[in-house]
Amino acid sequence: MTKKERALKAIEILKELYPEALCSLTASNPFELLVAVRLSAQCTDARVNLVTPALFEKYKTLDDYCNADIKDVEQLIHSCGFYKSKAESIIGMAQMIRDKFDGKVPDNIEDLITLPGVGRKTANLIVGDVYGKESIVVDTHMIRISNRIGLVAEKDPKKIEFALKKIVPADEGSDFCHRIVLFGRDTCSARKPLCESCKMAEVCKRVGVKK
Repeated sequence: MTKKERALKAIEILKELYPEALCSLTASNPFELLVAVRLSAQCTDARVNLVTPALFEKYKTLDDYCNADIKDVEQLIHSCGFYKSKAESIIGMAQMIRDKFDGKVPDNIEDLITLPGVGRKTANLIVGDVYGKESIVVDTHMIRISNRIGLVAEKDPKKIEFALKKIVPADEGSDFCHRIVLFGRDTCSARKPLCESCKMAEVCKRVGVKK
């Protein structure tokens, strides 16, 4: 089985397991999603979804964030961890989007990664979920699982991103990444993967190997 064949089979299996491939972060517009993804760094999506309602209720527009009191933002997002740097990034992103991008969240990775606190993982999620463009979000789940099932033999996120773009159809990338996250939470965890009952066994190169 080639890597591309393995990827296509994995996509097929994951579609059966998780028909609804949705981002687990709650947001009602592109900038809110950008904020939520920034907050999710070193924090669970569940925790972020508990924090963002109050934040989004108080700060409704891009200008609201541009003019926000950083101490107030810090207080609202405190439980997400690293709240000082995250608050600084959120306000900085808003100001840069207003001043450099005419108030619109950029639709390409090159521009997105110029925003404070935005790396390729966040940028890929935005271009995929918001703009429907080709994207591969390489988070800890993707790094772990793409290696375990033999799609890559690489730990560097950027190299994994480009390797997967060669074998995952462009129109499947975003949903594939969301499904990988769900699969990683349910079955293929870092410490105790449920190999014996895993539905991806036929494409996994390490079934039966103690992880």
